[in-house]
Amino acid sequence: MSWGTELWDQFDNLEKHTQWGIDILEKYIKFVKERTEIELSYAKQLRNLSKKYQPKKNSKEEEEYKYTSCKAFISTLNEMNDYAGQHEVISENMASQIIVDLARYVQELKQERKSNFHDGRKAQQHIETCWKQLESSKRRFERDCKEADRAQQYFEKMDADINVTKADVEKARQQAQIRHQMAEDSKADYSSILQKFNHEQHEYYHTHIPNIFQKIQEMEERRIVRMGESMKTYAEVDRQVIPIIGKCLDGIVKAAESIDQKNDSQLVIEAYKSGFEPPGDIEFEDYTQPMKRTVSDNSLSNSRGEGKPDLKFGGKSKGKLWPFIKKNKSPKQQKEPLSHRFNEFMTSKPKIHCFRSLKRGLSLKLGATPEDFSNLPPEQRRKKLQQKVDELNKEIQKEMDQRDAITKMKDVYLKNPQMGDPASLDHKLAEVSQNIEKLRLETQKFEAWLAEVEGRLPARNEQARRQSGLYDSQNPPTVNNCAQDRESSPDGSYTEEQSQESEVKVLATDFDDEFDDEEPLPAIGTCKALYTFEGQNEGTISVVEGETLYVIEEDKGDGWTRIRRNEDEEGYVPTSYVEVCLDKNAKGAKTYI
Repeated sequence: MSWGTELWDQFDNLEKHTQWGIDILEKYIKFVKERTEIELSYAKQLRNLSKKYQPKKNSKEEEEYKYTSCKAFISTLNEMNDYAGQHEVISENMASQIIVDLARYVQELKQERKSNFHDGRKAQQHIETCWKQLESSKRRFERDCKEADRAQQYFEKMDADINVTKADVEKARQQAQIRHQMAEDSKADYSSILQKFNHEQHEYYHTHIPNIFQKIQEMEERRIVRMGESMKTYAEVDRQVIPIIGKCLDGIVKAAESIDQKNDSQLVIEAYKSGFEPPGDIEFEDYTQPMKRTVSDNSLSNSRGEGKPDLKFGGKSKGKLWPFIKKNKSPKQQKEPLSHRFNEFMTSKPKIHCFRSLKRGLSLKLGATPEDFSNLPPEQRRKKLQQKVDELNKEIQKEMDQRDAITKMKDVYLKNPQMGDPASLDHKLAEVSQNIEKLRLETQKFEAWLAEVEGRLPARNEQARRQSGLYDSQNPPTVNNCAQDRESSPDGSYTEEQSQESEVKVLATDFDDEFDDEEPLPAIGTCKALYTFEGQNEGTISVVEGETLYVIEEDKGDGWTRIRRNEDEEGYVPTSYVEVCLDKNAKGAKTYI
């Protein structure tokens, strides 16, 4: 099967077919190129998708990704990023192994095709030239033969005519001979050209054209084979990344299997555990007590005398400050049934009845965080302080390493003065030592706070029980002070839930009458300011380092101590900023067992 023998007369059709084959190859190149663009676009979209859902650094969202389910999600995003990288590899390999290679081959193919068909056209032109020569010699031979016949007829006519002279007859005879000789020459020339043309034609159809068409056939077959190889490469490029893509998918499955719901539950406990204990039982309130007044006059007077302490915090509480409750000047209202007050207690919003709770609530709203994290519950505060101590220790270690490096460099300079001046490092060494000292002081401060919190947490319940016995002997069990309200809140806002319970038990009108008679709190000890504190918020007081002041209310567990400078100037300062010395004999001072 050869195009040279089977398609010897289809030169134009072969030219069109080979051009179509090149067009098909270019179309395939364009297809692969668009595929690479799709792969790149897909990889880019996958990377953008992975980046979009990655947690932002140094944000609250990053802290939330400590759970195993979130870690698995991060692993999925990372695997998808690697998955996108494999699609980029597909695009790169297809571009280098198919597009570039085929584009170069197409240019070579066009050149080869052009050369082959140029040789074919040249052979066609040569055979056409030979054919024209043959036709020309043939026409000349035909013309000479006709001229010889006419000359012979004219000679015969002149020879038969008796009136014609002998000279004319001789002239006609010579002319006929000349014409016969010319015809013979034309015949010989025509015969020679005809033989040459037949030879050229035989060479054209049996040698030149078959060879040219054979080259064109081989060229076309190479194009077809090359296109098939490119298609195999197209599939192999995809197949090469399948194992890596499989590993990416296996990584996603492994990340999903690493999710531990129990561990996540424990992390929730660690993140939100406050360290407080649940509130105790609410004691029964006997509202039938005033009914005994109708028994006798004595019972009426006794009930008045005995009932009032139960309703008024066990007597007048001169040692409590309630600056944010306005006095109700309206007449005393009749007591409502317990069910009405209980419904009001359940539906009313939490109220802040003391300055420290209000200040902490405002600080949380404004985003301000105390340095000692006193706005947090004990357990969360301990974790934050421990984290801060660890960070400071890392910074100290870093500075110490830097100091050691500078010291070694200084020793080198001392041994080899030509390398540098040892005195030039003294300033840097002093600066690093100063930084270390500052960090150590800062660490000691936070360690003191941490020790304070850790010292309170284990013994907190036992101490509360010991103090509750002493406190109950002085006050009725129905009263909760401001500090206890703050400690009962499980979140960092310290809402006054237990104080609302006391509202159910105490009539507002009775409390307002007592608030009018409030006296300044007595001093229960002294304190010395360890640091300077700028009391810029309402209810705080500014102190200067080394200043001595009076303590009128010690820290209730929220990190604030109430002090007084004089009769008109008092407020709260952070407990960690002062050194407190309580008078054990003073009224209101706590007794520790």
